Amino acid sequence: MKTRIITSAVGLVVLFAVMALFDTFVFNIAIAAICLLAIHEVFRAFQLEKTACLYWGFVPYTLLVMFSDLGKVRVMLLPFSYLFALYLAVCVIRHSKSIEFAKLGGMVLYACIILFCFYSFIYLKQLLPREIYGYDALYFIFLALGFAWGGDSAAYFAGRAFGKHKFAPVVSPNKTVEGAIGGVLGSMLLGVLVTLCYTALHGQLEGVRLHSAGLQFYAVIVLLAGVGSVLGIVGDLFASVVKRQCGIKDYGTIFPGHGGIMDRFDSVIFIAPLVAMVVTAVFYRYTGV
Repeated sequence: MKTRIITSAVGLVVLFAVMALFDTFVFNIAIAAICLLAIHEVFRAFQLEKTACLYWGFVPYTLLVMFSDLGKVRVMLLPFSYLFALYLAVCVIRHSKSIEFAKLGGMVLYACIILFCFYSFIYLKQLLPREIYGYDALYFIFLALGFAWGGDSAAYFAGRAFGKHKFAPVVSPNKTVEGAIGGVLGSMLLGVLVTLCYTALHGQLEGVRLHSAGLQFYAVIVLLAGVGSVLGIVGDLFASVVKRQCGIKDYGTIFPGHGGIMDRFDSVIFIAPLVAMVVTAVFYRYTGV
């Protein structure tokens, strides 16, 4: 437990350091690096090390995606996506005797989910530039991470205290129904607290007038937190299924006491895209964004 707490503290320091550079290209590089580390963990989990060309193809493509908030880079995304798909096909043809297509398909599916998740942060940076919307994008990023990690922590302690009924005994024997309920409630509470903290420090969201939205805004946050927490459980279970089928305990060892990147971000993979989409569909639809 001591190791986990120390690792979490160090991780939070690094997180805030990265967020402090949100308005620079360093943020894009950091997100790309985390994404590539996560993809590499999945690459190793599917035991595809003998065909390293598959992973190296993801490196330039991931960098392109994570810098697509730049106009000149964004126009290259469609042709590069085509070339990347063609590159993967050529790799399969070249290594037809050593590649198991089922493993390749699983790895590519998982990698695309990871890309979609981390691109959501870049999308928010592009959608809500700081010079116009202040730090609204950072608020929504912290909201997404809070739903995931806050829900995880609440589920853990609720499960330890009240857990009696198994939630998914085959996939994740330690998860309980009581823990899942605690996780949902924890995400809701954290969503409200993050919003209160942000509005206390910053006054209000630049694109959403809280004094006119009132309780409706917080109702949307609570609803979003509940749905997000459920999606966090789905992401967690999805990652657990892959680990079980690949015969591994953790995706990596980069975080002592916690595992790898995907052991920490498994609950984020479906929450971050949801938050990014809701930002567009609900919070900023009246601002012309």
